[in-house]
Amino acid sequence: MKDYMKDEIIGQLNDSIATKKKVIALAGDIEKMSRKIIQSLKNGGKMYIFGNGGSAADSQHIATELIHQFEIKDRKAIPCIALTTNTSTHSAIGNDWGYEKVFERQVEALVGDKDVVIGISTSGNSKNVMLAIEEAKRKGAFTIGWLGKDGGKLKSMVDIAIVVPSDKTARIQESHITIGHIMCYLIEKEMAKE
Repeated sequence: MKDYMKDEIIGQLNDSIATKKKVIALAGDIEKMSRKIIQSLKNGGKMYIFGNGGSAADSQHIATELIHQFEIKDRKAIPCIALTTNTSTHSAIGNDWGYEKVFERQVEALVGDKDVVIGISTSGNSKNVMLAIEEAKRKGAFTIGWLGKDGGKLKSMVDIAIVVPSDKTARIQESHITIGHIMCYLIEKEMAKE
């Protein structure tokens, strides 16, 4: 009996590579997003980022890269807050008002008009992300969506939509973290000059 695993591994890697090659077409949007975040940070703004499941983990990952360090060790901390980390806040809002309000309420409390808000949704249709983006827009913040598939409803709600052209959640998430690393590199490089 032929062992299938090596073929599966190669197939998964090739699929990931093919998706990332398609992401090259998003370079202009990634640049626009990075420039907007840099401008916001230089004007005293902060970056907020959130999503569900694997996207929650990606939010925390990106916030850590900016607060601590990505590649440049000797630079000031960059303010980036993942709205996915406070379990007491999440459970209180989820219990009292429903999980769809868990990010919206935090945006209401924290976000200002100098800030940038990134909502991550592989489907583009996460209700709690959409409500938070609506609240961020009411607060005057600049909004960005890291999305997948066809971008869903969020595509038309955000100021910049970065839509990974794939229907596979794993490929979308892999591309989101690559986009996030590129963004961190650009932000860190620019902010280290300050």
